[in-house]
Amino acid sequence: MPDVLAAPARHGGRMKLNRPARRAFLVVHVAASAGWLGLTLGLLALGIAATTTGSATTVEASVRAMKLFADWLLLPLAFLTLLSGLVLSLGTAWGLARHRWVYTKFWLTLATTTATVFALRPAVNSAVAAVAAGGPLPDAGDVLFGPIVSLSAYLFMTVISVLKPWGLTRRGRRRRAAARTPVAAGRIRQTA
Repeated sequence: MPDVLAAPARHGGRMKLNRPARRAFLVVHVAASAGWLGLTLGLLALGIAATTTGSATTVEASVRAMKLFADWLLLPLAFLTLLSGLVLSLGTAWGLARHRWVYTKFWLTLATTTATVFALRPAVNSAVAAVAAGGPLPDAGDVLFGPIVSLSAYLFMTVISVLKPWGLTRRGRRRRAAARTPVAAGRIRQTA
């Protein structure tokens, strides 16, 4: 049985993942991304439950569950999605900065990961602290805004992953033109 994570093969002056490694990273990337999307839907459902219920017990249970998800699942899934996407983009013909949809997905993933660390988790933590102290939920936006923004970003990234819009970046067009030039020159020499 071949080693799935075998050393990448070198093609055209850059590293390229072999087929089993590419497939393995693609499965990891899709699974982590789908998990992140599902987790965000769960956070949104818990946030809606916390903000619309009249029961202090339900509010506390909802924000505590949100904290559990945010502390134990969000960051590992975010980093796994980011890392596997980066490996795929750098190890395949798609490249990181060759196609606008890949470039957009990378920056959106980086932005949502950063927002998870610096906005969503602190907002959930402050909501838990306030509710645990016997007070009301400080602000409904604290537990709803993060999941809504994240869900919008993940759905957008899913759409562009499927549709692959916008074509090549300027760098991608230059690299494609440079790759075609030596081939055309070689053909002219062979026919002469």
